[in-house]
Amino acid sequence: MRAALRREAEPARVKILSSFFKTGPGQYGEGDKFLGVPAPGARRALLVARDLDDRGVHALLDSEWHEERALGVQVLVDRAGRADAAGLRKVLEFYLRRLDAVNNWDLVDISAHMIVGPAIEGPDGLPTARGRALLSRLLRSKRLWDRRVAVLATLHFTRKRVFPPLLDAASRLLDDPEDLMHKAVGWMLREAGKRDAAVLRGFLRKNAARMPRTALRYAIERLPVAERRRWLSVRKAGR
Repeated sequence: MRAALRREAEPARVKILSSFFKTGPGQYGEGDKFLGVPAPGARRALLVARDLDDRGVHALLDSEWHEERALGVQVLVDRAGRADAAGLRKVLEFYLRRLDAVNNWDLVDISAHMIVGPAIEGPDGLPTARGRALLSRLLRSKRLWDRRVAVLATLHFTRKRVFPPLLDAASRLLDDPEDLMHKAVGWMLREAGKRDAAVLRGFLRKNAARMPRTALRYAIERLPVAERRRWLSVRKAGR
């Protein structure tokens, strides 16, 4: 698998990726290392890696190289997509044990809604009691990536027009200190608004005045210009 990734690597991309994923001192991706593999190359490597056993996936997730960890995460996503209910629970357990390796926004964003969301869905279409407890625990975590996993997991439900998981998570993250979380919350609210604008507007009526500016801007991005200005003015007045 490692050889497959290295055949796809483009060394000229390393500097670009290192900057894009904030690997400098004090940044959220500090110390991460890149091979320079573009997305098409990563997809080709996944075709080789998809039948790896657990030991092989652990080896990828233990890697210092971002693309190797990403490949390990993608193998788990692929497993989840092919699994029955029991298999999906096993993938979720594996994923949660290895959240230490899901340590940048792209690794969260390709996986949380594909693994966590489906695995915690109950017969009524909402998260099970255990699923709600898991989301609550992740939302309370001091680790940025755990909180992002929780809010991105709600995309699974939002795509089915089931909005309570997102609305609860977004409400609980209004005071999150991290800009990456503000972006994630705003993005997920925008996704809800694409499916039901009334749901988005209802959340905004309750919370726009105290939402982080970045979250609000992301959330209202698809609304009419005049309405966007109005929501921004509500926030400014609230501050």
